[in-house]
Amino acid sequence: MTIQEAIKARHSVRAYTKRPIDGEVLETLEQEIRSINERSGLRITLCRNEPKAMTCLLAHYGAFENAENYFALIGPDEDDLFERCGYWGERLVLLSETLGLNTCWVAGSYKKSTVKAMLRDGERLAAIITVGYGAKPGKPHRSKTYEQVTETSGPVPDWFRAGVEAALSAPTAINQQKFRVILRDGEPSLRALRGPYAKIDVGIVQYHFEIGSGRTIPIE
Repeated sequence: MTIQEAIKARHSVRAYTKRPIDGEVLETLEQEIRSINERSGLRITLCRNEPKAMTCLLAHYGAFENAENYFALIGPDEDDLFERCGYWGERLVLLSETLGLNTCWVAGSYKKSTVKAMLRDGERLAAIITVGYGAKPGKPHRSKTYEQVTETSGPVPDWFRAGVEAALSAPTAINQQKFRVILRDGEPSLRALRGPYAKIDVGIVQYHFEIGSGRTIPIE
């Protein structure tokens, strides 16, 4: 499975089997995490066989089952931390999909004190992403239209439309899709709108757009 195929195939999964993440799959994830941390300045960590973070009432009401593995998105407490964690976290999400794993972004419904115990001075926790072998496949959700998330002027190239299509497949908090993809004078940009966890969402969308379009896109 390619990353482009993973964008279309990936849906949130909250119930997992007890099958461990090990062998070549684990090695690939750990290698990618090291590469991402070197490039991004983040300190993303893969926590395995650690059920405590997902044993709170919020996780119970969120219907999580056997969610004992997760990526902890940690980095320096800087203004763009959440956007960066969204971008690089989604890179791990799509890689996981190509490896036969399933994932779910979790911004609020987990026991933060458990994960925050890993923090060093000057660091902040943005979110976690549960990961594992799904007990059942995720389901697609309704999406906004191209027209609802874009602001364009002048001719619209094919690469821009392809990027927006990929962006519309990006996971966002409560499926809110609070973002705008903008094209002015042939140059794309991305804007986060007001909404819960919109800064993380816009980083996720940024990665999707870049994969779909083959172009970089700055966040306004």
